[in-house]
Amino acid sequence: MKKVLLASLAPMVAAVVGATLWFYLFCITPVRSSSAPVVVDIPPGSNFKTAARLLREKAVVSNSFLFTLLARLKQSAHTIKPGEYCFAEPLSPLRVLEALIRGDVMVHAVTIPEGSTIFDIARIFEDAGLGTAKEYMAKATDAMLIDSLGLNAQSLEGFLFPDTYRFEKGTDPEAILKRMFRRFNEIFNQFLESKKNQIPLSEKDVVILASLIEKESSVADEKPLIAAVFLNRLRKNMRLECDPTVLYGIRRGDPEFQGRLKKEHLRQETPYNTYRIMGLPPGPICNPGREALHAVLNPAHVDYLYFVSRNDGTHQFSYTLPEHNLAVDRYQRDR
Repeated sequence: MKKVLLASLAPMVAAVVGATLWFYLFCITPVRSSSAPVVVDIPPGSNFKTAARLLREKAVVSNSFLFTLLARLKQSAHTIKPGEYCFAEPLSPLRVLEALIRGDVMVHAVTIPEGSTIFDIARIFEDAGLGTAKEYMAKATDAMLIDSLGLNAQSLEGFLFPDTYRFEKGTDPEAILKRMFRRFNEIFNQFLESKKNQIPLSEKDVVILASLIEKESSVADEKPLIAAVFLNRLRKNMRLECDPTVLYGIRRGDPEFQGRLKKEHLRQETPYNTYRIMGLPPGPICNPGREALHAVLNPAHVDYLYFVSRNDGTHQFSYTLPEHNLAVDRYQRDR
């Protein structure tokens, strides 16, 4: 009787052992024959079945049902993290599941160049697939957000530090701008710490002046000289006559403006036209980097009052208006 029972159970045992072995091999065997990276985007709110289907469609796993079964056996079907995953090489389903549990989502490196405006930053993040430019502009000018950060400003212009950042797809634009603001504070406070009680400007004015310097020159050695020129002119109650402020005032009214500065622009009435207003504009005109911020707090000890472009990225500095006019004749008027 026992022999009969064992004989009848043998096929079932063999089937169970075979199925177990087959399932084990499924769990530990990489699927793809190609080594090309595969990107799978698991949207927020997706259940595990959806994630398994997306992975099957991209051939990251061969069977969505078995992959779901594996997750249930590991009690991890509800612990995976949504997001964008890049599988750089063929992985076994077990290792794929481990990546989902850890949340090894892709991060996008985004570099914000020094001197970028909020308009530029919005476009850069949109191009990186991290939201729309419209969302960033709305947040960068959101009075409630600006107030929550302790700023007395109309926008976050000037307070978003240019650097390389890494963000996951789906990161909220507000969180991204807050991260850039925190980075600005980290850098700015380092500079201020060594200059306490030595700054003739408010902290906001330091940032405004640094933004002008950033837009005037990309040459590090010139930035302290330009800082000296602007500070000298402010002391003498002379208009700053900074061309980039004029362009910024125009762009605030027309964000798509990309034209060249013309004489009629210099006569245009905007709060940022330093050919028309005295002193600094009401806010920064871009987001300055380390060198520009350092230059404001460490200006060159010179009495220059003027400078003009040499058309090679550098500038000619002058003490007097006659000197300056000669430099303009030499470098600009023929152009």
